Amino acid sequence: MMRAIRLTVVLASATLVLGACRKKPVVAPKPDVAPTAQPEPTRPTNTPPAARDTMEEYRTKLAATRARLLETIYFEYDADELRDDAKANLDAKIAVLNANPAVRIRIAGHCDERGSDEYNIALGRRRAEAAKRYLIDRGVDAARVETASFGRERPAVQGTTEDAWARNRRDEFEIVAGGDQLRAQ
Repeated sequence: MMRAIRLTVVLASATLVLGACRKKPVVAPKPDVAPTAQPEPTRPTNTPPAARDTMEEYRTKLAATRARLLETIYFEYDADELRDDAKANLDAKIAVLNANPAVRIRIAGHCDERGSDEYNIALGRRRAEAAKRYLIDRGVDAARVETASFGRERPAVQGTTEDAWARNRRDEFEIVAGGDQLRAQ
């Protein structure tokens, strides 16, 4: 028994000695440095292709692209032939449509108040179809362009002056699909 007590004392002493000799972990001192600036967050993955543009510049370009696509074209009195300024306007729309294949539009033909309802509905239809035909002849898929006619029922300007009538002889454009995917030009 004496031997068991002596062995227990030796083991306990050895444990205490070895435990006391164990090295304490070294903690590195914290340097006294000013915090560094955090890098700017990266742009989300759906940012515009031109990385040099800021988001505000891109929004401005997107608004201009949308406005170009929605810009009205005008016609001469009792005519459905496209004027030169209307062709230039449609050419700008073609560029937007080619860059945005998911976008579909509606062209609505309008007339001034002169003429019968039936005549103005037919004239408005011919005006919308003239613009559609111009787009299709230049490569826009016909399935992406709808037409409608409102005749004289939705005047842009009230009045019986030549200026009011000229502003009412028009084709208006509306985005009917894909507008949320529109990319800036």
